Amino acid sequence: MNRRNKIGAGVGRQLAVLAALLAVSGTASAGLYNDGKVLATGGVSMTDGAGGGGITPWATITGYETRDGINADLHYTYVHLPNYDLNSGGIAIGFFDRVELSYTNDSLPTGNTYDTVGLLTTTVNNLLTVGSTPANTLNTGIEPFNTTVRMNVFGAKIRLFGEAIYDSDNLIPQVAIGGFYKINNNKLLLKTLGADKSKDFEAYVSVTKIFFPLSTLINLTGRYTSANQTGLVGFGGPDGNHRSFRFEGSIAYLLNKGTAIGAEYQMHSDKLHNVNLNILGLTANTGNALLDPILNTVTGSTLRQRESDWRDAFIAFFPSKNLSITMAYAMLGNIVLSPHQDGYYISLQASF
Repeated sequence: MNRRNKIGAGVGRQLAVLAALLAVSGTASAGLYNDGKVLATGGVSMTDGAGGGGITPWATITGYETRDGINADLHYTYVHLPNYDLNSGGIAIGFFDRVELSYTNDSLPTGNTYDTVGLLTTTVNNLLTVGSTPANTLNTGIEPFNTTVRMNVFGAKIRLFGEAIYDSDNLIPQVAIGGFYKINNNKLLLKTLGADKSKDFEAYVSVTKIFFPLSTLINLTGRYTSANQTGLVGFGGPDGNHRSFRFEGSIAYLLNKGTAIGAEYQMHSDKLHNVNLNILGLTANTGNALLDPILNTVTGSTLRQRESDWRDAFIAFFPSKNLSITMAYAMLGNIVLSPHQDGYYISLQASF
């Protein structure tokens, strides 16, 4: 994408957010704005944009609205890892504590592993010819520097039954169903990685129970998906786009009315586990005495992908109903070509 297209895309996202804000402001002026929930029970925003924990959706509806109104939030999350940095920002709106709609844009600049691959593909492009087509006319989607993965996530959630906050004295949990439609804008890169699709839907069911006497929240989620690395590495693999149910869970403990600590777990895919990158369809035996040993060595090890389940431990601060700040240590393990991707994230949510 050239600079003009990037600017246009950025302006488009800003206009979309502004339009949403204007819509919320308009309804608020009509008397629908509501923030009657108890502090901290609105949760925070996950990287997919839904209300819940940092990586797991909860059955609670985002914001502080009760059944008598609406509430919304703007959210931004920054995740810093040894080889990657994720920027995730968007908006979510809760309607009458029953329905939630969200939009999030994820941007993932890649690090030195991708730079190495980009340099390798550039070298191959310059030295080889595939048939009658110069190899440098082929594009793997990996640049020598500054390769960035971009994904748009549209979400919706509906509370089916239960009331986690006001009916906490009984054993019936709050249950919600939801889904995401994810569009990854890096089709060429995903083909190189071996993913089957660049866009797909996910569905989930979440069960959330708050035990106020214990100041504890427990959430269990089953997600039906084929996503690799939440969709940042596409969907499915060489054998097709086969979805499966994956388990996710959260536990949070309220230290005081404005501070919570907890941990999360998210099961991940094995669709691209041990799959090598497809660099111009070349793995070995190109006939080039210089490149064959290099390709044999690199594609046999460095370019073999891995994916780990995600975990985190977090602390969230709620100084008011209009602001939450979440900090966490993220244990994400293997991401594509890079092992030991553990780091930190910080998430800000402004509710209104």
